[in-house]
Amino acid sequence: MSKITYDFELDRIFDTIHNLNAENIILQFPEGLKTRAITLADKITDNVNVNIIIDADYCYGACDLADNKINDSIDLIIHFAHTPLQINYNKPVLFVEAHTTTEISNVLKEAITKIEGNDIGIVTTTQHIHKLSKMIKIAEDMGKSVHLKEGIGTRPGQVLGCNFTSIKDISVDGIIYVGSGDFHALGIKLFTDKPVFVADPYLGTVHSIDDFCDKILKVRFARIVKAQEAKSFGIIISSKTGQLRYQLAKKLKKMIENEGFKAYILNMNHVSPDLLLPYNLDAFVSTACPRIAIDDSIMYKKPLLTPQELEIVLKKRSWEDYEMDEIVIHENQKN
Repeated sequence: MSKITYDFELDRIFDTIHNLNAENIILQFPEGLKTRAITLADKITDNVNVNIIIDADYCYGACDLADNKINDSIDLIIHFAHTPLQINYNKPVLFVEAHTTTEISNVLKEAITKIEGNDIGIVTTTQHIHKLSKMIKIAEDMGKSVHLKEGIGTRPGQVLGCNFTSIKDISVDGIIYVGSGDFHALGIKLFTDKPVFVADPYLGTVHSIDDFCDKILKVRFARIVKAQEAKSFGIIISSKTGQLRYQLAKKLKKMIENEGFKAYILNMNHVSPDLLLPYNLDAFVSTACPRIAIDDSIMYKKPLLTPQELEIVLKKRSWEDYEMDEIVIHENQKN
């Protein structure tokens, strides 16, 4: 496996610092790039006279910006590996997409051969979106017709872990996700019910998402069945600007209470099993990042549901209509 390199756009970083006359800067990275933080901090301070703070908290995306932590002390946030969302940020933010130079041709070609039919969808994440034109050409040279759609708040061919609008209602025989991990492909599968293949350029592998999808659905079914015994629910809201869905939480609380059960809204920044231990409730519902209930399910002793899963528990939605949770249009923080 070749070394993975990224374009951190240092010249744009330097120009932004000079233009804003910024002195105190916070750098924010997703987990996979935090190993590059020290090197990047050194490169910045070697070229410009600034004070660097490295944000060591978890970072889940542009919804989880470091703009509410030490506001009075910083002049600029430099946020790596994500694209901006349609929300208001409290401080100047420079988004550096950190495009990777990893080769995508071989895994994409292999994935294309696995789709029966001529109409395909190709989607990817921020790190590879700059290669989308190349991906389309490869597919067209292999006789395929590529169908793309601009999502709500996303570019054509781009998916987020909480936003799959770019793949909904496209007429294709199958979809290829170019990127790492299975979560994005899982959402694509559940929203489209099409054959979905993961073309992982980092590992150089291609696989169908079907087995992973079946495994996850079995786990989710077990959580839903367990939650059907619940008489009291904690509804989690996040204080992260891009994840706060208070209006949804109030709607879910009313829905639960209309069924004769108890419901309480719990506010937290970082959702964690330990923070839920003091509350003697039977089940929890997360309105924060949609990945929490799926990725971290095994960490929670009591059922942690998505809003859609709660609807199944309360018989407002059928199991056959199961879908992933999304945060597409961010509501504001008004009551």
